[in-house]
This record gives sequence, C-alpha cells and structure tokens, in this order.
Amino acid sequence: MRIPAISAALLAACIGGAALPARAEPVLTRVAAPIDEVLFAVESAILDRGLVIDSVSHVGDMLARTGADVGSDRPLFTRADVFLFCSAILSRRVMEADLTNIAYCPYGIFVYESAAEPGVSVVGYRSMPEGPMKEVEALLAEIVAEATAR
Repeated sequence: MRIPAISAALLAACIGGAALPARAEPVLTRVAAPIDEVLFAVESAILDRGLVIDSVSHVGDMLARTGADVGSDRPLFTRADVFLFCSAILSRRVMEADLTNIAYCPYGIFVYESAAEPGVSVVGYRSMPEGPMKEVEALLAEIVAEATAR
C-alpha cells in the first residue's frame, strides 16, 4: 500500500521546513469615477474581446447581508463585484502547458468602492505565477487598462 509512504514523504517535507508559496498580491488600479460607470466599463472591456462572463459574484451585497449574522456592523463596501470569465483559446494554451493551471480558471476581475472612500473605485485581479499564466495576467491587465482609461 502506497498511502503510508506518501504520508511519510509529506510529513518529512513539512518537518523539513518546506516553504509554502508566497502569497500573490493583487494588482490594483484606483480610479476616481462612479462605481456603476467602472463596473460597466469592466464588463464592456471583457465582452469587447469576445469573452463570455460566466458569472458576477456580488461579494459586497453578501457581506452587507450577512454582517449582523457574524457579529459585525462595520460597512466595508458601497459596492463590490467580481466578474468571472474564461478564454477558450488562452485557457487551452495554459492548460496544455500545465494541467494544474486549471486552478486559476475562471479568471476574475474585481471592482469595489470602499465605504470609507466613496467616489473612488478600485479595479484589480490576482497576479499570476511565472510561466504560461503570465499570458493570462497580460489579458487581465489589458482589460483593466481599457476599462479605467475611459
């Protein structure tokens, strides 16, 4: 049975001080514009590339709705949404290079306006690891640049 051998190898790696990968910092762009305009600009920039938005996650609404349930009355956002989408061409290319790149799909661009700083929208995305996923990061950067230049 191979399970004990695998478990022993994992335990040895942990005890041996195997480092966890560094946390990738998000790439952020701040823009002094109404949040609704910025959300529309991001959505348009995604769709203009022929990409399909799989879903929009309304994170701000969820946090506002559940704040009292988790013992908090602190407002975080006036609005916060995450656009989730993929590119069939790009996804195939990065996953042919490494199947584990599936972990980064769908790709996301978030937009929020902080309750503490109304009138300033933040647009961002997760930075991607070195290698093929940098091509995805370049696409995300193009979309954000186009959306925030309007």
